[in-house]
Formats: sequence, structure tokens, C-alpha cells
Amino acid sequence: MAHNINFNSETGRYSFFSVKEKAWHGLGQIVEQYPTSEEAIKHAGLDYEVAKKPALIKGAGLLIGNNGEIIEGQDIIIPNRFGTYRTDTNQPFDVVGKDYHIVQNREAFNFFDAIVGSGEGILYETAGALGQGERIFITAKLPGYIRVGNGDDVTEKYIFLTTSHDGSGSITAAFTPIRIVCQNTLNASLRSMSNVVRIKHTSGAKQRLEDAHKVMGLANTLSSQLEGIFNNWAKVKVTDREVRKLIQLALCPNKETFDLLKKGAEDEVSTLYRNTVDDAFAYAMTSDTQQMDTTKGTLFGAYNAVTGYYQNVRSYKDNEAKLQSIVMGGTAQMKGQKAFELCTAFATDGAEILNLN
Repeated sequence: MAHNINFNSETGRYSFFSVKEKAWHGLGQIVEQYPTSEEAIKHAGLDYEVAKKPALIKGAGLLIGNNGEIIEGQDIIIPNRFGTYRTDTNQPFDVVGKDYHIVQNREAFNFFDAIVGSGEGILYETAGALGQGERIFITAKLPGYIRVGNGDDVTEKYIFLTTSHDGSGSITAAFTPIRIVCQNTLNASLRSMSNVVRIKHTSGAKQRLEDAHKVMGLANTLSSQLEGIFNNWAKVKVTDREVRKLIQLALCPNKETFDLLKKGAEDEVSTLYRNTVDDAFAYAMTSDTQQMDTTKGTLFGAYNAVTGYYQNVRSYKDNEAKLQSIVMGGTAQMKGQKAFELCTAFATDGAEILNLN
């Protein structure tokens, strides 16, 4: 698989670090101890500044002499437009508006430091830069676990943060629970809240602290409620037929396919969709992690069949595409949320929501 980790030719290092685990595609730095934010920035090659200059069209203007002759070309400044760039390599990123506020990499870490300072005890686990350094990401492990069943099925709690320097998006922080036994990202948010907080591009300490507490409050509330929900689902029995139907509905790409499923015309759906459902169902039936007391023949197992398919079975063109799909609002995250909603309805209404009765 390809990768898109930034390589800094000035330092000869890839901009990525991971604690104890093998770094992305064998690139980047592996460290044995959880670092401070200052150490993490250096390990990940994120110790660079971003600046902006007025955007211009090179040599597009013309100076005309007294006799009408062209004397020389002249740069034309584009009003209210600026180019962002790395100051260490002069690598340009993109053109942004006059109100765009650059959030330096260290300021992104300051967001987490606001949590650390409150005694929450988070641990920096990975960080890195993609492309030419225009996008960065940080994952931090939260204390405690979500435990399902007798405690053998454990989910770790993370906050994932990403931001860009090219105007392509705001700072985004998401609560991301990951099931340890299969590294399954459990994409779930309750009806009354999202698992994502979008943070204003500001370097103000007061705002950082407010945003940090907002994310931590979200994480604490979600993790507590999810533990109750998952433990309930682990006690709800489902048949293989119901598992397959849940998978079909969760992965359904459009209304046309849904209408075909509703009238029982499964042989008329697209081959791609049918193969996707088959692969997810095979994962549900055969994966070792689906044979646990918490997952075998349970609603929790059906939910994990969808999230586990995207994490452990589906092929992606590269790890950045996988990251985008699973964590950053892509297909896997949307389908995982759909599976969560279906399972929530099933736990209340039973097989009626599957049109099986």
C-alpha cells in the first residue's frame, strides 16, 4: 500500500511517531515511553511554523514606456488572497482568504495540554503530518476503558484531532472508541449528541480550555452511555438471518437498492453491493473476534460486523484513505453510525425494523 506521510528532506526523517507500535509502513519514529507534547512535536516532525504572504500572479503585469514599448513584467497582487507555506522548507500549501487564521502545530497540541493540565491524564500515542505538511493529526489515549460482558471485551478510548494549513478544514476533535481485540473503531454517536467537536481557529488560551473541557465532557458522557448500550446489546440474541439483514441495511448505498431489498429482489442489486454484504457477513460469521460471548449471535456482534468489515476486511488505496473513511467523516464512519442507529432500533423494536415479520 502507498503512504502519504510527509518526508522532510531537510532532516531526512518522516513526519510520524508512534508509541511502541510499528510506525506507519515502517516509516517514522517508534518511541518506548509516552512523550510530552513538546517531545511529541519533535518526534513527529511537526516542529515547523506556517506563515502566509499575499498571493500574486508572477510577471503578469506590464510596464509601458513613453513610446508604447513594453519595458518589463511586473507581479500582480491578488486582493485579499494569501498563500500559506512552511517557513522551514518554503513549501507552499494553498491560497486562503484574508480572515484565515493560521493555527500552528504547537497550538493544536496546546489543546491537549489544556486537558493534561486539568489532571485528566491523557497520553500522546501517535502524531504526524501528511502530504507536504499541510495536514496534521494527533491521537491521544484517555484513561479508563469501556468493558463489555465479563470484562474480556475491552474498548480503549481516544481523542483524534486533525487540522490543516491549506484552508481545507477547521480543527476537528473526535471521541474515538477502539475495540482492542480487533482494532475496531466503533463509530457511534448518540441521538442527542455528536462524537465530533469542531474548534474555531483561535490561539486564545481561554477558548482552548473551553473547547478541551467540551471534548472531555463529550468523551466522558459518550463512553459511560456506550458501555451501558454495548452491554445491553451483548445480551440481545440475533439469528444469522437477522445479522445479514442488519448488514444489508447498514451498507445500503441508496433508495433504489433499499427498495429492491424491501420487495425481496436481492438478486437485482449491484454485484459490488452484494459482494460487500457477503464479505461483511463472512467476517461476522468467521472472525475469531466475532466468536466471543459478547459477539457470537448477539446484537453487539452484528454492530461489530459492520465496523469490523471497514477496519479489518475492506481494501483501501492507502492508509490515508482508510483514515479518512474510518475517522474523518468518510464512508466507514457513516456506515458505522447507520449500523449503530439500526441496532438501537432493533434493541427496542426487534425484527420489525428489518421487515422480517
